[in-house]
Amino acid sequence: MSFRLLLMLGLGLLFLYLLFTAGAPFLLALVSVIIFEPLTQYLMKQFRLNRALASAISATVFSGALLGLLGFLGMRLVGELIAFWSKVPAYIREVNLIVQDWVNRLTQKLGEEGIPLESGVSSLTSALERLVGTISSALINFAKALPDMLIFFIVYLVAVYLFAYSLPHMKASFLSLFHESSRDQIDSVLANLRKSVFGFLRAQLILSSLTYILTFVGLLILDIGYPLAIALLVTVVDILPVLGTGTVLVPWAGYLIVTGDIVTGIGLFLLYLVITVIRRIIEPKILGDAIGISALAALISLYVGYKLIGVIGVFLGPIVVMIFLAARRAGLLQFRIKVD
Repeated sequence: MSFRLLLMLGLGLLFLYLLFTAGAPFLLALVSVIIFEPLTQYLMKQFRLNRALASAISATVFSGALLGLLGFLGMRLVGELIAFWSKVPAYIREVNLIVQDWVNRLTQKLGEEGIPLESGVSSLTSALERLVGTISSALINFAKALPDMLIFFIVYLVAVYLFAYSLPHMKASFLSLFHESSRDQIDSVLANLRKSVFGFLRAQLILSSLTYILTFVGLLILDIGYPLAIALLVTVVDILPVLGTGTVLVPWAGYLIVTGDIVTGIGLFLLYLVITVIRRIIEPKILGDAIGISALAALISLYVGYKLIGVIGVFLGPIVVMIFLAARRAGLLQFRIKVD
């Protein structure tokens, strides 16, 4: 492999990293446009519309559906989270009273003064207060980030309209960077990459839908309130490997056990185990089949990407593998190791 090719690969990886960080709204917009590009082509062929009008209609339909879905889910989720958060101080006081009752009973049984135990109660109470403070700070930081999120979303929507109109020109401009004899190979790489990327997104959608369904059904069986919002929260958290479903379900289960609702607490623990086991078993297989790589390669790309650059690497790792395989299939990275 020549130094020039290595340099190009390095620059390509740097570009991908920047695309997944600073260029995230443009990346999402491009993926969205590619998703509804068949609708644009259908409008152009069926109603003989020009590219500008067809792309504007398809982008408007997509944006309207997205805004409606986000509005419905956002209002429902925020409403249920506010209702839950208003009850948190009462939960904290309840846990404190229960622990104090345990300490008093143990003190009477042992016939001791109970000073260490009271100190432990004080430490536990302080820890709970710090936890509430941490969560409150997180909510405040989230509120402060809302203007940035709004700007992100506005840039995303504007980019959707611009990319929808300019997609053929963007592809032609990109292919023009390569020698004419190599354009067919590059076009083949793009076709394979598009198939793999959408397979990857479809796999993530399947896994997230499975997590949501399992959580929702489990909450219904356990007769827990707000199942729609809680299942959505667990699903969103589960997408991030640094957190996972245990971030929500395990502390919640521990709280219920401490407060005396042992059956529901154990049920949440079992629900967490079921979701975790099922996802870990089927995730590499579904992901591997979707993007055309083995389950082992999919698992390695997820883990290595996460360890190298964090959460972004969970998505960037498989995409790097997809690009490499697409280039190999197109004949751009044909090299053999020769041992004399």
